[in-house]
Amino acid sequence: MTDRIRTIHATTPHSGNDVGDRIMNVILIGASLAMLVVGKANPEMMEGARSSISDVATPILETLARPISSTEKVISEIGTISEIRNENENLRSENERLLQWQSAARKLEIENRQLKGLLNFAPGAEPGFVTASIIADTGGSFVRSILASAGSRNGVTKGNAVITNEGLVGRVQGVGSRSARILLITDLNSRIPVVIESTRTRAIMAGDNSERPKLIHLPPGATVSPGDRVVTSGHGGAFPPGIQIGIVTSVDEKGIFLQPFVQRERIEFVRIVDYGLKGILDADSAAEGAGINK
Repeated sequence: MTDRIRTIHATTPHSGNDVGDRIMNVILIGASLAMLVVGKANPEMMEGARSSISDVATPILETLARPISSTEKVISEIGTISEIRNENENLRSENERLLQWQSAARKLEIENRQLKGLLNFAPGAEPGFVTASIIADTGGSFVRSILASAGSRNGVTKGNAVITNEGLVGRVQGVGSRSARILLITDLNSRIPVVIESTRTRAIMAGDNSERPKLIHLPPGATVSPGDRVVTSGHGGAFPPGIQIGIVTSVDEKGIFLQPFVQRERIEFVRIVDYGLKGILDADSAAEGAGINK
């Protein structure tokens, strides 16, 4: 009997809890059914209730969302700080390299000054120049020339070299008061002493009215390869040495051709330079004296 009483007492609380749970489930189910019925019968009332619940929940959700937004902001700022640190490291390294180059440049400048003093070097006068715009393309099928907006009143004279930052354009062939006609290096009448920069091989660059002048009169056994740079040699007194002209593009049985650095259709402004050379003028004078038309 005692054991039976203990068993009853032991199971009684669990039975109470089960009854309570069942009652709660019944209440919730009933409430849900009631809300469905009310929602069907009066949708406006349910919408108002839903809006009221949303209004009540919004401040709570905003409060809960603030830590998340703050955390995201902190993470973004940490990433930005890391990027700034890396950029500072790169700038510091670049600054150190620039300081090294500055030091090397100063040493070279001092050494150059000392060597000039030992050689009793006397620098020549700086060449005068005039910057002009190209106002017309006066070329045709048989002539490659352009017209510049500077003439004798600006100090331009026949034979002046014409260049751009990219290289040699040609030379002044005719001068007016306000304009100058420039014979391009690609013109059929153009002959310029040049040298292969890498091998110092001398040659003559001859224009043929195409966009690719040809190298002629090379010494026997001369080696020229595509990609070799060609510059003026300074011979003949036409142009000073070292003005870049172009790059060799092909070497075959047809000849040696090069591509000038200066493209005719892209020329907008030129520099007309007076290097004080009279080679072209002397040649023109001799040709005129012999009755030869150039």
